[in-house]
Amino acid sequence: MQAPGDPPSGVRRSRAGVLLASLALVIACAALGLWVYTWLQSRETQEYTLEQQAAAKATACSAYSTVRTGVATNTNLTPPGGEGDVTGALAVAANARVALISGGEYVLNRLDPATPAQLADPLRQFGNALMDFGAAATAGALNTDPGQAALLQQIDGLNATLGQLCG
Repeated sequence: MQAPGDPPSGVRRSRAGVLLASLALVIACAALGLWVYTWLQSRETQEYTLEQQAAAKATACSAYSTVRTGVATNTNLTPPGGEGDVTGALAVAANARVALISGGEYVLNRLDPATPAQLADPLRQFGNALMDFGAAATAGALNTDPGQAALLQQIDGLNATLGQLCG
């Protein structure tokens, strides 16, 4: 039995529970604040030396040049047996798709964080457009399809831009 004037035992427990919950909330807020601060610090733009930027540009432009050559070579081949060579035509088409998809991936993988943004942005667009075009071609899209035609125009424009930036 309880003595008169003593609070019920459930009240003592609820006060302890409120205190514990308040402490947990304070710790959680502190952890969240620390996480936000760390995340914001990691997003700050890192400064790269001119040498790092030049090396990154050289790597990216070399990758672009290799891919441009590979895509141009493999998308302009003719079947070895002529127009009637179905197997040769399929092989040529497969090589073209491989050049597009793997070329896009190669360019994207050669981008370094130190690559200057005015070069990195069109290179990302170029790599992604090549992969999109190649994937759609693998799915059966023709060059004359509106989406493919738009991608071809985008790739041509990016080629001109990148040729100037890497030239």
